[in-house]
Amino acid sequence: MVEQDFIFKKVKLVNGFSSWESPSNIALIKYWGKYGEQLPENPSISFTLSECKTITKIYYRPKKEKEIDNFSFLFDGSLKPSFNNKINQFINRISIYIPAIKHHFFEIESHNTFPHSSGIASSASAMSSLALCFMEIEKQINTKISKLDFIKKASFLARLGSGSATRSIEGPIVYWGNSKAYDDSSLLYGTPLNNIASVFTTYQDTILIIDKNEKRVSSTLGHQLMKSNPYAKNRFIQANENMNQLKDVLIKGDLDNFIKIIELEALSLHAMMMTSSPSFILMQPNTLFVINEVYEFRKRTAIPICFTLDAGANIHLLYPHRFFKKVQNFIKEKVLKYCVSKQFINDHVGVGSKKI
Repeated sequence: MVEQDFIFKKVKLVNGFSSWESPSNIALIKYWGKYGEQLPENPSISFTLSECKTITKIYYRPKKEKEIDNFSFLFDGSLKPSFNNKINQFINRISIYIPAIKHHFFEIESHNTFPHSSGIASSASAMSSLALCFMEIEKQINTKISKLDFIKKASFLARLGSGSATRSIEGPIVYWGNSKAYDDSSLLYGTPLNNIASVFTTYQDTILIIDKNEKRVSSTLGHQLMKSNPYAKNRFIQANENMNQLKDVLIKGDLDNFIKIIELEALSLHAMMMTSSPSFILMQPNTLFVINEVYEFRKRTAIPICFTLDAGANIHLLYPHRFFKKVQNFIKEKVLKYCVSKQFINDHVGVGSKKI
């Protein structure tokens, strides 16, 4: 599909309701650097999570003639003006592809099942659930849209709100961005990966809350700084090479090489932050203490646990479910002291979004 295929021109005024839940995801190959309208400089691939999700409801009606705004937004039952600019930008972007949006007023209600600033990509779950709600609205007008096209277009729209959101529509593993590893990969939407060893469908993601403060540098600015980063070109090459290697690893269930690639990707992401101009460091001292504890635990027990990080200080521990009890004991005995208020979240690989 090309971009023009996503434009639906029919406009019909209706009243209605739409509600979807969509999970966050944790990137294995990191997307860092973009161009154009939310297009990635390098391909990425992620585990879709299960329990950490956003639930979004939209009530809609024809827009009144004198109304200036076309939406209201409640998060956890309260007005959140700080979110309005991003939602307004998203609605403006997707109105090209669903013109009926311009003629409606939307009452949007959103709720996360996980705490804010917990190291989980809330923009991914928020924007993907919002995109799915708008697709449900289109479906009520365009009843002939197929299930496959519905999902592809939802992923396409989600990308316009948050790049990583394009990978939250389906599961258990989704890739996004042009890649020689996958012939059907696309810059425009995420594609689920089905040819994987069964062990990866059992993976746990335990998120250690190292720092609950808002990031000093937003991901949006971090992406922009890649345009002048002297190491950006080599980073994009590295990401493509890691994507190629990970393909075989995921098919074969090669946990040793999985660990090597995933940890290298996490550290490379933060290396890009530290070598940007201006540079910034999002890891905290406790982040490094935990990483060293993971190295030692893996060496001592041979349990195939690894860490990864998004653009923040909090650590995601990835490991097969059969080691759940041993890893939980490790967390409580060795790393809980590094977590804010001893907080951590247990999640696992999931299958994607759901209509509710």
